[in-house]
Amino acid sequence: MLTTRQRLVAACLLVATALFMTGCSSDASSGSDSDSIEGADSGESNSASPSASAAAEKNAPAFDFPSDIKVTVERQPTGDATKDEILRDVAYASQAQLEAFTEGNGQTANMNRYFAANARTYWADRVATLKKDGLTVTGDYRFFNFEVTDVTNDNAAVRYCEDQSKAYGKEIKTDKVLRTQPSDKDFILYTLQAAKDSAGDWQVTQQSWKKGDASCVRG
Repeated sequence: MLTTRQRLVAACLLVATALFMTGCSSDASSGSDSDSIEGADSGESNSASPSASAAAEKNAPAFDFPSDIKVTVERQPTGDATKDEILRDVAYASQAQLEAFTEGNGQTANMNRYFAANARTYWADRVATLKKDGLTVTGDYRFFNFEVTDVTNDNAAVRYCEDQSKAYGKEIKTDKVLRTQPSDKDFILYTLQAAKDSAGDWQVTQQSWKKGDASCVRG
């Protein structure tokens, strides 16, 4: 039988893969601080209910987060209509990804709407792995510093940050929260490729990340 310490380390190893349980870098050294999905090139503020304010936007998705999840999205308008559309949908994608982990289902309607190609396959597999190991997520998640770095026709390059300093893993059966000490590695820089589909949504197709990037770390 695994001890509490062994389960925490095991959970942290999963975090290095799933990138949704936080603070683990303080307690377990395994796993890379940067990674990417195969094939990848390496203000709005919502707190308790991001789906409520999202509903004000035309054809916006609805997100169903459990009561122990808090989501904050900080997205400022750029003044460019195309870039604003891209950042809007990438922000939705970040929430869809978190929602998938809370539901233990990588094939939710929102994941299928805002992810495609390698990115969709990768995250569906990560969600399944986490659920199989009896783990889910809890706590506060903040997404910020959204920026379009390039747009060419129906393809775009985007970056944004995530703050997981108050987010943790949780055992599904016991509801035990696997708390760890926060560190700079709880701040993650995501860089991604997005493409516009036939329905007009911008979908994440490739994605890479780096934990502890200076451009994301907040005191």
